[in-house]
Amino acid sequence: MPVFFTVILAVVCLDQATKFWIMQHFVLYESRVVIPDFFNLTFLTNNGAAFSILAGQPALWRQVFFVCAASAALVCIWIAQGSYGRRSPWYTVALALIAGGAIGNMIDRLRLGYVVDFLDVYIGSSHWPAFNVADSAICVGVLLFIVKNLLFDREAEQS
Repeated sequence: MPVFFTVILAVVCLDQATKFWIMQHFVLYESRVVIPDFFNLTFLTNNGAAFSILAGQPALWRQVFFVCAASAALVCIWIAQGSYGRRSPWYTVALALIAGGAIGNMIDRLRLGYVVDFLDVYIGSSHWPAFNVADSAICVGVLLFIVKNLLFDREAEQS
């Protein structure tokens, strides 16, 4: 369990620190090139979910929905950790990354009413939607969980 909570805390701290830094050093919509034709730091806000889903809905409804969804996800992660965490430390890390990301974005929603995004990846004029450390942790955690489950656990079952 110490690994679980340490990873969560690390993700939340890194996420909140990077968002704080962006908000202190950029004005909204300001963009700075990091890797030409591939990666910028761009200060954006998102009051919706991934890809701005539900962004046009009334603010109170949106906030209640996202906080309830994140809370339900955290309960599910806690339950999954009790089962999967015993199988492998990789599951513990994966679930902690997901939980830390969910908490990081939930803090933004509760504190600001929106999520701060700033990682802007693109090729030419084709941009991936901007994201943040919390979003990255969720994606890496989900990928790690899937890879561990589908590739390594399936191999072990077949041996």
